[in-house]
Parts: sequence; structure tokens; C-alpha cells
Amino acid sequence: MRSIRPSFTTRRGGNARRRTSPVLAAVALASALALTATACGSGNAEAGGEASSSAASEGDGKITIPDNLRDRLKEHGIDIDKWKNGEWKNWDKDDWLREADEYINPIIEGLWNPDRMRKAEDPDNAVDAGDLSGDQGVTDPTPEPVDAKAVSPTYHDSVPAAGKVFFDSPEGSMVCSATVVQDPANPGESNLVWTAGHCVHAGKNGGWYRNIAFVPSYNNEGRTAAELQNATREEAAPYGAWWGDWAQTSDQWIEQGGATGGDGASYDFAVIHVTPEDGNGKSLEETVGSALPVDFKAPAVAQVESITATGYPAAAPFDGQLMYQCQDKPGRLSISAPDPTMYRIGCTMTAGSSGGGWVATGSDGRPALVSNTSIGPATAGWLAGPRLGDAAKGVYDSVSEKFAGQ
Repeated sequence: MRSIRPSFTTRRGGNARRRTSPVLAAVALASALALTATACGSGNAEAGGEASSSAASEGDGKITIPDNLRDRLKEHGIDIDKWKNGEWKNWDKDDWLREADEYINPIIEGLWNPDRMRKAEDPDNAVDAGDLSGDQGVTDPTPEPVDAKAVSPTYHDSVPAAGKVFFDSPEGSMVCSATVVQDPANPGESNLVWTAGHCVHAGKNGGWYRNIAFVPSYNNEGRTAAELQNATREEAAPYGAWWGDWAQTSDQWIEQGGATGGDGASYDFAVIHVTPEDGNGKSLEETVGSALPVDFKAPAVAQVESITATGYPAAAPFDGQLMYQCQDKPGRLSISAPDPTMYRIGCTMTAGSSGGGWVATGSDGRPALVSNTSIGPATAGWLAGPRLGDAAKGVYDSVSEKFAGQ
């Protein structure tokens, strides 16, 4: 299987096999398949542009940093002037911020230009027993592959809440997929983006990725890679670049998340709060005109008729520039019996699609985000995503509450 962790480009493993025992199935999957990142890849990590905080720069070009951010940078020995001039490329383990409250992501204006975006590649809780007791610890037969279908441009007309997350890792510039979601603390004015945990944090052997930015409706006109070589920033990012001024993933991902073996995959989700690089006064939701609700009631597989997964697959045979979707009835995948069983669908999307939203009919009868792409096999025949229960809701509520009233 491949994990959606953004910092790895190599994809290893084989097909999952059907097993009669759920426990044996989980063991077989863990031993026979090496899970690698499906969402990201390495590109050119060269810097460029000017650094700023989420606050605007002063008219004379001097960088204005909020006192609380400046103090946190100093606590970790980070000089903002050195950071903007390339110090962010220092991935020394002692300097790689790791803990949940150590997320720091100063804006570097112009860093994510069309060329850098184009070159970013794929890297390689309590459950309601009444609803899910039949799912826990169960792995269904491997689904038949479902061919990913290209979304017709313009993407914003049909999938306005989808986009790409760009970030830097020790391996270079990386990319994942993501979804604009509603913010209960700021209805109609959400700045929240849902993606995979491995798209913001390296897990147990690393820390927070850097220069995390969301580009909604990336390459909205569906230009080819050749056409994008001469594209303007407005053509590549028609709704701008939105920098993550805060991100949160599960404690389980930070403590257990790994590039292989599916470690932490059941908790591989994250929420990013974003701010516009250009400082415009509108929220992300107002800018793109859409935001999806999130359903944390984790419906049992038998209750889900169909799931649609959206993403920008970047590993061969795809190139990461175009948006694709897969639609399938989900099955169950258990990596570890004590952890929540994951949803699994047939889909040929590859790395780069990690973090992309899975949409189904929610408990209220309307479309809602119910999962995100996390892992899949090297053969790219299926994808799996975490069940969004109490742990996911805790992450979501925490980010929402942090920015309530702002």
C-alpha cells in the first residue's frame, strides 16, 4: 500500500489478498504491503520571494510579525530574516519543529510560483458500537479497480471546494490534494481546509512541513503540463494562494504515523486554517463560493451507497496537473484491529491524490466530506481513507475554536 504522506516519493508493495480471518487479513496486509505516500512528491526546493507573517507588510517593505509569532520563533532560535533567505531549508532534526503546538509557517510571498507548483510531485477514538460493530477489525475482499475519470474544466464549475496543498519537506517540494470545509465558528466565512495528516506532518520520525499553502481550483482550465510551463500565476492559481497560518492533525498521527506499513493511517487527517497571501479581505469560502460540511458520524459501510474521491494524482501515469475523480461503493480495510476500520474504494489514482476529499451523502441527506485519501497499493487499484469519528471532530473543533470570531 502507499500512504498519503507527502514527504516520500517511492511507492512499494503489491496487491492486497483476500483472507478469511480479519486478524490474518490485517497481518497479511501489514507484512505483504509496504505503505508509502500517495499524495506527494519531491520537486525543486529553491526559495524565492519575500517573507511575511499573516499580517500585511509595511509600506516600506519591512516585515511585520505579530508579537506572539515573533516570540515563538525566538523560542526555537529562528530568525525571520534568515528564514526568508533560505534557513527554512535547514531540516536538521534538532531544528525540525515537531510537537502539536509548534506549528510555524510564515508567509514567503511569491514562493509558490507557477513553475514551482508545476514541479512539486507526489511523495511517496470511541466508535458507536451500534453502528460500527460489524465493521471493526474487518477487511473485505480487494475491490476491483475503478478507472479515475478526468474532471471536465473548468474545475471550479463542478468541484469548487477542491484544490492542491503545496509544502516543502526534506526531500523537496511536495503536493497533496485538499478540500474547503465549513467552519462552525464562522458560518459562510470559512478559512478551513481538510487534507491528510501526512500532508502537514511527517509523523513519528519527523515534524511539521514548511511553506504549506493551499491553491483552490489549481489549473482551473485544465491546461497540460506543457501549456503550464508558460502560465501566469493567475492561470495556475485563479483564486490565489492561501497560506496555512495554523494546522492540526491527530496526536495518533504525530506519534504513530509512518511512511510504510500503514502506521497511523486510521488517524491520517488534518485541518489547516488559511490566510490569503495577497491579504484580500474575503474568506476562503467567500472567495471560492463553496465549502463542504464534514460528517463525523462515520456511517457503517452497509449504509454508504457511493463515495466520490477527488484529487490531483501526480505519480505515473498521471502528472499532477489535472483533477480526477473515482466513484465506488466502499468496502472495509482493517490495518490494525484496535484502530478504526478504514473505508476502501476501487480507484486508479496515484500519489498526489492524498488528502483529497471523499464525499458521500451525509446523515442529513446532503453531500458531505466523510473521509480523505490516505493509503493505497503500489499497483494503484484502490484507495483507503480514515473513518471520521471523535478524534477527527476533536481536531476540527479545535482549529475552528482557535479562530472563532476572527
